[in-house]
Amino acid sequence: MIDHAVARQNMVSGQIRTNRVTDERLIEAMEEIPRELFVPRAKRGVAYVDEDVEIASGRYLMEPMVLARLVQEAEIRASDMVLDVGCGTGYASAVMARLAGTVIALDTDEALVSEAEQALSAVGADNAIVVTGALADGFAEQAPYDVILVGGAVDHLPQALADQLAEAGRIVGVVREPGRVGQATLWARHRGALSSRSLFEASLPPLPGIVRPAQFEF
Repeated sequence: MIDHAVARQNMVSGQIRTNRVTDERLIEAMEEIPRELFVPRAKRGVAYVDEDVEIASGRYLMEPMVLARLVQEAEIRASDMVLDVGCGTGYASAVMARLAGTVIALDTDEALVSEAEQALSAVGADNAIVVTGALADGFAEQAPYDVILVGGAVDHLPQALADQLAEAGRIVGVVREPGRVGQATLWARHRGALSSRSLFEASLPPLPGIVRPAQFEF
């Protein structure tokens, strides 16, 4: 039988600390949160592997290292309002709830929303609120957000998410255009303008529901 506590410490020491993650608050959160509670029971044996873990058809729990580096780049403060787009079963929300004031965990899959509610409750993430809605639309009811995490690869940043970002806010996610390597990306709003920069190469499964609108040719 797998000792999940040992596997969790091995994940942190072998995947997180060795990959430019130095934020001790983030490291402590990943040391303490039982990742196995956020994957299907049959897959708990691989909860701590250094790859994306399928949690439902076409949906994945993000690789620990990629998640950690994205969250670190977001520089979440204790007072921040955070939106987790495509929260799945809620693991990233649980991690960010240790760092932020409030986390809104958004997903369109009602079964995953139910699982996220249960898992977040189990780990005591009382400041994480799970909501249902279209991922590309964000969740305007609680906007603006200081930080937005996009929980899977996308080919563009939806305008609705950009519009819900606060002044001095940050969005982190992975952009993967057809035929190209995915790029972890940071968007930041400064004096109303949104700028972006690539952070590192990252391979993530696509996040369903966020697709670039078709362009008509005449």
